Amino acid sequence: MNRRTAPATPADLVLTGARIHTVDPALPEAQALAVLDGRIVWLGPDTGAADWTGPDTELIDAGGRLVLPGFIDAHNHVRLGSDGACVQLAGVRTLDGIHERIRTWHAAHPDAGWIEAEAFDYSAIPGGRMPRAADLDPATGDTPAFVLSYDVHTAWLNTAALRRLGITRNRTSLPFGEAETDPVTGEPTGFVKDFAVKGLSRDGHRALRGLGVPWAAPDRQYGRLAKSLDDAIGFGITTVVEPQNSLDDLALFERARAEGRLRSRIVAALFHPRGTTAADLDDFAAAARRFDGDRLRVGPLKLYIDDVVEPRTAALLEPYAGCGHHRGETFYPAEEFAGLLAGLDARGFQCFVHATGDRGIRTVLDAVEHARTVNGPRDARHQVVHVECLDPADVPRFAELGVVACMQPRHCAPEIAGPGQDWAENVGPDRWHKAWPMRSLHEAGTVLAFSSDWNVAEMDPMVGIYTAVTRRPLGGGEAWQPGETVDVGTAVHGYTMGSAYANFLEEERGSLTVGKLADFVVLSRDILRAAPEDIPGTVAETVVVGGDIVHRAS
Repeated sequence: MNRRTAPATPADLVLTGARIHTVDPALPEAQALAVLDGRIVWLGPDTGAADWTGPDTELIDAGGRLVLPGFIDAHNHVRLGSDGACVQLAGVRTLDGIHERIRTWHAAHPDAGWIEAEAFDYSAIPGGRMPRAADLDPATGDTPAFVLSYDVHTAWLNTAALRRLGITRNRTSLPFGEAETDPVTGEPTGFVKDFAVKGLSRDGHRALRGLGVPWAAPDRQYGRLAKSLDDAIGFGITTVVEPQNSLDDLALFERARAEGRLRSRIVAALFHPRGTTAADLDDFAAAARRFDGDRLRVGPLKLYIDDVVEPRTAALLEPYAGCGHHRGETFYPAEEFAGLLAGLDARGFQCFVHATGDRGIRTVLDAVEHARTVNGPRDARHQVVHVECLDPADVPRFAELGVVACMQPRHCAPEIAGPGQDWAENVGPDRWHKAWPMRSLHEAGTVLAFSSDWNVAEMDPMVGIYTAVTRRPLGGGEAWQPGETVDVGTAVHGYTMGSAYANFLEEERGSLTVGKLADFVVLSRDILRAAPEDIPGTVAETVVVGGDIVHRAS
């Protein structure tokens, strides 16, 4: 749109000197844009910008830099962390290294009532087994220790914590997870599965708080949220989809908004664990009506059909490599889940379903197909979240059923999931071709919504885009399954318009288009033209949300 006559009202903000990649095929590029009352009112060449400029108009000279729509992170656990009060275990690949980090922290905090740590990597445990309390005890002594895996799907406790939390051979089904037991002695090992499914639920959090675990305290939760929100806006993420919340958690977002920390827009999905009642669904629907603004919206439901590949809890069609007949379990029998999803679909809920294994993913697709048969087709935009190990026969079903693939490109990096890592070894080489098939899904017409899955992986969209384009390690090296890379334009679309569409936001976000919200980012490097290895390290120099400059890189 390039008006030849001056507008009646000058713009609040005018951006010039840019290479604007709009992600709008109707006007793919522009040099300048104007913003009035939080929305884009004009895009065009630099020569037209003066018509929109008045004495009070704020000016941004992009200096020839690339401007993109603000990134929409379609799956970002901003409430989870990371937590500055925890021992940080990211990058530690040996048990000795874990002991050293914990001992160093404990020496600096000798009066701590709990030792809490996060981001332990399964590969740090010798022999490919799962961790045990006896592995923690030498570094923690009699102080209870609560350690979360990097994917927050499992917890690792020492002997003192088992006692403190009341976990015994007769009490292993817990409000916050399922405690594993030794197959010989029957005693709890210290490893707790299903933490993401139960421990992050409303009941799980309340149980942990009642047992005195500091990590679950509201102030600690808010500290994690506030820090993560600051990080998000610094990376140019102007909309965050927080995928798993209880009704209790909504107060944290309200506090962040009241304290000026909610600079990114939020879409908050509500967790639907097993046992959710019709009354709960009524409460969820009421919350969606209450929180329906462009800054904070509540509505989608988060469900799980399986867990994760690394501890062999994802549901596979064939057994795990080297594990006999074990192929993981779904949290619901297929028929029950199909009925559940059909009921939610009938009530108009959009569902985000965590599914990583090929059998888990197929179970979800079958359920969506059943819902469409029972209820009739509708624009539901149900999402399969993660899509880590997908059977080729199910690739075309995403587009056929209108299912969005919400994927996290960084998860498929060779140093995280490739040969020699737990993911690849558990799946086995014969199934590596099923790993994160982004290109196959895209070519089949699937809507890709890209995201970070923070704090499981880095929040920075540049890291995700680089991995989607190269499938190489972050520091360079050989690509893993390079046939499933996508081009940089497709990756950017996944972080903008794809994620907007996935969340029913395409009418107001995802592209730079007249009438849409003025959410955009000025990047330090033109990632559409740069060599792939130069994409990481690109920074968001200026971030604008609703026409307000909310971040400038220092």
